[in-house]
Amino acid sequence: MNKISSIEAMSLAERVRRVAAVAAEFADQADQQGRFPREGMDAARAERLMGIHIPIESGGEGATMSEVAEVCSILGQACAATAMTYAMHQIQIASLTDHAAESAWHRTFLKRICDEQLLIASATSEAGIGGNLRNSICAIEVEGDIARLEKDATVISYGAHADAILVTSRRNANAPHSDQVATVFTKDQYTLERTSTWDTLGMRGTCSDGYLFRGEAPKNQILPKPFAEIAAQSMLAVSHLLWGALWFGIAADAVSRAQAFVRAAARKSPGQTPPGALRLAEASSLLQLVKSNVVAGLQQFETSAGDPDALSAMGFAVAMNNIKIGTSQTILTIINHCMLICGIYGYKNGTPYSLGRHLRDAHSAQLMISNDRILGNTSTMLLVQKQETSLLG
Repeated sequence: MNKISSIEAMSLAERVRRVAAVAAEFADQADQQGRFPREGMDAARAERLMGIHIPIESGGEGATMSEVAEVCSILGQACAATAMTYAMHQIQIASLTDHAAESAWHRTFLKRICDEQLLIASATSEAGIGGNLRNSICAIEVEGDIARLEKDATVISYGAHADAILVTSRRNANAPHSDQVATVFTKDQYTLERTSTWDTLGMRGTCSDGYLFRGEAPKNQILPKPFAEIAAQSMLAVSHLLWGALWFGIAADAVSRAQAFVRAAARKSPGQTPPGALRLAEASSLLQLVKSNVVAGLQQFETSAGDPDALSAMGFAVAMNNIKIGTSQTILTIINHCMLICGIYGYKNGTPYSLGRHLRDAHSAQLMISNDRILGNTSTMLLVQKQETSLLG
């Protein structure tokens, strides 16, 4: 049995735990230095986690979205930057798997991702449109068999460390801003000129600098489906679900630290209920709500898989939006409870109960994609979509 097959013969959970142990060891260092969590991502590659969602016939393991979400959750408990990088990569994998499998070039590329354990980034944001991924100013130029693109991307997470980037643009120079395509450019087909640096409150290790992207590639690297379809049926839902899973992981680790603090206090004063015990119970209840929210969303997504009508339905979009809103808001309340439980030991860095990194990373959740933008979209849909009132869906 060769090394690759022996790794894949291990359970996915075992492989992920080994990656998480490495990521946790360097999580504070990556945060403090604002550097890419290379140790965690190198471990993910070594355990061959990069292509697990890709179908078996294309070299992957055919992992379900729930299994990918569990990976994100476990990594989120160890290092949020590693988890976010991995989640963003898997969002691109889902888009390619679900919407480009009919293209020979993209099928070959999916196999290459598995064989070489490539890391895929995306460039959807753009100067002039902010974080509205459903609009583009730049347009791809196709001349003969060659496609060229220049894009002023305000953010490309881990762009300098990616092996390929999935870039959105207008279909052509005459297309409306919402008529978009997505194109895969491999590392040897583009240049990045840094225009802004990523010096942020949290999620510092994602290294989400801004770049002027210039790429040239064969035109068959343009995904065959319109980006509107990719976004509606795959990218947005998968983003909310995998982000929700890793945010759950951040909050779960905070609760674990708070629980350890309460247990230590109980051992010091036998027979007495520690002051933080009731608040811990409340945090545990809220954490269960977050878990239920994400799990229900994953079940709905997997039930709808392969049904374009179900994936494009307003009710489905509202449900996915609500998962993002509820999860991103609730984790801050959970972590704040944990901070109050641990007190100064949670506030200080370098203790077993430190929660500063968790709190700072969690604050990004309401901004990626902006909750206000999502609430605005949901409110528009609810003008015509009946609110779901059945427990059975």
